Amino acid sequence: MSNLVIDTFIKGGPIMWPILATSLAALTVIAERTRWWVHFHLRSDRRARAGVYAALENGRVGQAAALAAGSSDPVLRVISHGLEHRDAEFKVALQNSAAAELERAGRFLNVLDVIITLAPLLGLLGTVTGIMRAFQFVGDAEVAAINVSGGIAEALIATAAGLAIAMLTLLPFSYFNSRLARLTFHLQTAANNIEIALGAIRVREITEAPATAATAAGDNQPETAAPAAASAAIHHELGHATAA
Repeated sequence: MSNLVIDTFIKGGPIMWPILATSLAALTVIAERTRWWVHFHLRSDRRARAGVYAALENGRVGQAAALAAGSSDPVLRVISHGLEHRDAEFKVALQNSAAAELERAGRFLNVLDVIITLAPLLGLLGTVTGIMRAFQFVGDAEVAAINVSGGIAEALIATAAGLAIAMLTLLPFSYFNSRLARLTFHLQTAANNIEIALGAIRVREITEAPATAATAAGDNQPETAAPAAASAAIHHELGHATAA
């Protein structure tokens, strides 16, 4: 079997060497990304996420920050970074942290994208060089049959190898992209939920401040509905995000 593979590789001509290099690069990236996503699945902590959302819904920002701090879950790392900077550039902190997590998740995918395009082109180049080699011997009756068939075999082998590498690389590339899109959704949802939760907490703190003389006279009646409305809205949003 090994001899057959080696013989076929040699018959594919010199272009098989760069095709082999692309296949090794694709296998290396696929193995590395598969390992990364397996570790990502093991690091995900949905229970801790739910605990953070519940603490924020009840106004316990410190408890939420403690639950998210030091977590290996990428979503919780983004939440923790945002809570650490909630009094300063909150949105910028969330965006920067989310961008860093997405950069880790999408690492080397551009390499697979290039290989998917490059491998068939290398196979096509092998087709051209094989046909050129075959036509060099057209007209020489003594060696024409053997060498022409060898050139055609080189063209077909190179084409088949390039197409096979592109197709086999396309499947994991599509899977990794789908996982990246899903992670992007979860990070966006987490950022929105944190922003809504902190906004509701600020409203609650304002409405629960010591009553002034005007509110004591009854002017605070319309404002007391604000905390309940904010709490109901954040409860709906956080419950939806936790279920997702």
